[in-house]
Amino acid sequence: MIKAELATVEKTFLTHRPEGDDFHVGDTVDVYVKIKEGDRERLQVFNGVVIARSGRGANEMFTVRRIVNEEGVERSWPLLCPSISKIDVRRRGKVRRAKLYYLRDRKGKATKVRELRTVKVAPEVK
Repeated sequence: MIKAELATVEKTFLTHRPEGDDFHVGDTVDVYVKIKEGDRERLQVFNGVVIARSGRGANEMFTVRRIVNEEGVERSWPLLCPSISKIDVRRRGKVRRAKLYYLRDRKGKATKVRELRTVKVAPEVK
C-alpha cells in the first residue's frame, strides 16, 4: 500500500522534467541553472562530461565534471531539480562504464571521451 502511494506521488514529480533530459554517462552536456541574485534571476551554463547517473524516478541524480583553471569541478543535481531549466547534449560519448570516476585521476588529453558517431539515413525519394 505504501509503495502504491509513493508511486502516485512520484508520478506528479515526473511531469516536471527539464527539457532535453535524454542523456547518458559520457555525454558532454550544457546544464542551464537558474541563479537568483537579489531580486533578479538569470541562467548560468555549467558544461562538462556526465560522469555518473544514479537512482530512479523522482530520486534520480546526475553528476557533471569539468576542468576550470586546471582544477576539476563537479556538480551533482537531482534530475527533477526546479533550478534546472534545460539540458543540452553537445556530444554523445562512447563509454563502457556506468560511472566514469577514473576521469578524476587523469590530466589533459587523457580525460577525453571517445565520441559516438551516428549515421543519419536520408529518406527515400520515390
